[in-house]
Amino acid sequence: MKQIFKPMLWMIVGLILAFPLFSMTYYTMVRTSTPYFCASCHEIQPAYNDWKVSTHTNNSHGVVADCMDCHLPAPHNTYDFFFAKTWHGVKDVFAHFTEDQNQYNRTVNREKAYRDIKNDQCQKCHRNILYIPGKRGAMLAHRTVLYPLPGYEKKCTDCHRNLVHVKRPFYTYLQ
Repeated sequence: MKQIFKPMLWMIVGLILAFPLFSMTYYTMVRTSTPYFCASCHEIQPAYNDWKVSTHTNNSHGVVADCMDCHLPAPHNTYDFFFAKTWHGVKDVFAHFTEDQNQYNRTVNREKAYRDIKNDQCQKCHRNILYIPGKRGAMLAHRTVLYPLPGYEKKCTDCHRNLVHVKRPFYTYLQ
């Protein structure tokens, strides 16, 4: 009887400790995954303002793509998602408190983002890009991205560079 009691006790203690720890971790991830949280750092505020007036926030479909949709891997890839989120968070906090302004050079960061954002991050939202009525050229261009010939791989950001983080004096709204 004693042989069963000790492992059972450890399992109960583990569950009692794991539940609040997991809940706090999940709560922290959810709370720090909003554009408003990202904008709480003054260094990110210009990027947030540009995002607010872009078509990724204002569009005829009412869909909003937030920071994580583009800048982090898909959440279904749990390990990569949490690693990337943690890495970006630690890097940004370090830069904020050490006042490393080189970390927030917008021109350099835009080029890094264009290089790092993978096509599947765009295709999380933009799935049906081969059917665009009245825009044959766009459909053909998208086909070269989805079905590239070896050596001719393209990224979504090769053509779609000025969609979100561009300084605009007005709201853009596309149908």
